[in-house]
Amino acid sequence: MEKRKLEKLGIETSLLGFGCMRFPVTEGGKINEPEAEKMLDRAISAGVNYIDTAYPYHGGDSEPFVGRVLKKYDRSSFYLATKLPVWMVNSLEDVDRLFEEQLHRLQTDYIDFYLLHALGRERFEKMVELGVVDRLAELKAQGKIRYLGFSFHDGYDAFEQILNYRDWDFCQIQLNYMDAEEQAGLKGYELAEEKGVPLVIMEPIKGGSLAAFANDITGRFRSLDPGASVASFALRWVGSLPGVKVVLSGMSSMEQVEDNLKTFSDFRPLSERESQEIHDIVTLIKSRVKNGCTGCRYCMPCPAGVDIPGNFRVWNTYHMYQNYNMVRWSWENELGESKQAKCCVKCGKCEAACPQKLSIRKDLERVQEDLDKKEFIL
Repeated sequence: MEKRKLEKLGIETSLLGFGCMRFPVTEGGKINEPEAEKMLDRAISAGVNYIDTAYPYHGGDSEPFVGRVLKKYDRSSFYLATKLPVWMVNSLEDVDRLFEEQLHRLQTDYIDFYLLHALGRERFEKMVELGVVDRLAELKAQGKIRYLGFSFHDGYDAFEQILNYRDWDFCQIQLNYMDAEEQAGLKGYELAEEKGVPLVIMEPIKGGSLAAFANDITGRFRSLDPGASVASFALRWVGSLPGVKVVLSGMSSMEQVEDNLKTFSDFRPLSERESQEIHDIVTLIKSRVKNGCTGCRYCMPCPAGVDIPGNFRVWNTYHMYQNYNMVRWSWENELGESKQAKCCVKCGKCEAACPQKLSIRKDLERVQEDLDKKEFIL
């Protein structure tokens, strides 16, 4: 198993981290505990020593389950990461209550890597104002937290503000080859590396979307290595960055565990040829975008109830990846019948407000036509 030294902390972690938010589930939606335990056991036996969970994962069931499984292992043999649900915090009493509840759920006396969960600028400023960061620093001084950090979901400017606020032990950002310029992105990665802050990476496969492509792109990956999965290239892209110390993968099956172990047990940074091919693939995928909607929402609200930016986001994603299953939930559930493009009454109000001067009414017709066809089903 590939290991990475966190020089700042004086420890070594497995490059592959087990993300505990996508365990296999039963028909009733609960964690399939026997199967999930086998998956954790297999990963740990292969050298994975970074286990990441959070208060809300699996409807609150992830922490208690992980705690029960890890209880059979020597506590010093793994690093346990979990997160403070900052959206539930309105006082220091909330911090203390939630943290003690997490210790109880996880059946442990301390947390190795403790994160303020899903920070953006507003949430961070609220945590500072309430004194939450200082309280967590106190818990660290007491030995209840070993390393204090944060996970991040916002733009680069907010990331820079948060990273520069204090001397963080580590931070966690979303990064993959399709989103290199989104959120903190590669620019944020470079800032953290410059400051010597170890990086944990989430969504390296973009929620599974970088694991399944149409035949043309899949064939390009196969030509690089016929025996490698498409997902492995996304993991290797992130792992090839020297400042990355842990790459989290939310594994949902034993097959995914085995594939990831194969990737990280004999880890190879991307070659120059592989890097160039991925760059070319990204360019091709982005060229399939159907319109230039930026999601500014100047077109909203729609008098007919159409979620115009939502429809265009689904449409662009559908064509970029040529995979209906990637947008199925968003199209059928988040938008549903009432917000889909077909509800457009062609009043034209949206086009008058659009700063991009998009042909919204015409494009909405194309959205409905394309998504009704479901031409790309993988």
